[in-house]
Amino acid sequence: MPGSPLVKVIRPDWPVAANVRAFTTTRIGGYSSGPWGQLNLGGSCGDDRGHVRQNRDLLQSLLPSPLRWLKQVHGNRVVNRNELDGTEIEADAMTSQQAGHVCAILTADCLPVLFCNRNGTEVAASHAGWRGLAGGVLDATVSAMDSAPAELMAWLGPAIGPEIYEVGEEVYASFKTLDSENSCAFKPRGDRWLADLYMLARLALARVGVEHVTGGDYCTYSEPEKFFSYRRDGVTGRMASVIWLE
Repeated sequence: MPGSPLVKVIRPDWPVAANVRAFTTTRIGGYSSGPWGQLNLGGSCGDDRGHVRQNRDLLQSLLPSPLRWLKQVHGNRVVNRNELDGTEIEADAMTSQQAGHVCAILTADCLPVLFCNRNGTEVAASHAGWRGLAGGVLDATVSAMDSAPAELMAWLGPAIGPEIYEVGEEVYASFKTLDSENSCAFKPRGDRWLADLYMLARLALARVGVEHVTGGDYCTYSEPEKFFSYRRDGVTGRMASVIWLE
């Protein structure tokens, strides 16, 4: 659109098929102000609806087809993009095998995980906070895809980092109960724990047979000029992670 601010995105560095396109937005380049500045794409976090509309139009200008948003609830339901008709469905992951259909999720500390198969015939996007990881959202996403796990690649987008993300004993206990191997993703800090969402995701993916995993290089909390962070700011915006087939 004429006069639009320059949107800055992060593109995965992974050896995908030539027809796979993916990126995560940053907070840079939109119309919102205050705690939601600039490119807030979340429609339910208190921002001016007109600004959100402008920001989503900016994102849409980078994509091949109309976006369909999920009502994310920190669960493990996975839907196919073909199921979405414009009304928000409660789910936390989306798959697609159709060219031009964009899988999209919103985050602001939770871990976005993007998937594709080696042949470039299907993609997926998952919203994986600690509740989603504990509930098996990544396992469910892999199960919902047509390809064998060994044929899938995953990219871990920007999330709150392991030196910052402090959780209580109940979170540590829930992951240790799921699999004792998960305990290596936690470090004690007083009577609490530092949790490594990236490591928890890698462990979950390895258990279901996804071997090629990249990303996990950012901390949303520690880079306020680049990312929204709910844990840091409370009132804040949301980034989008998107993937599609050309």
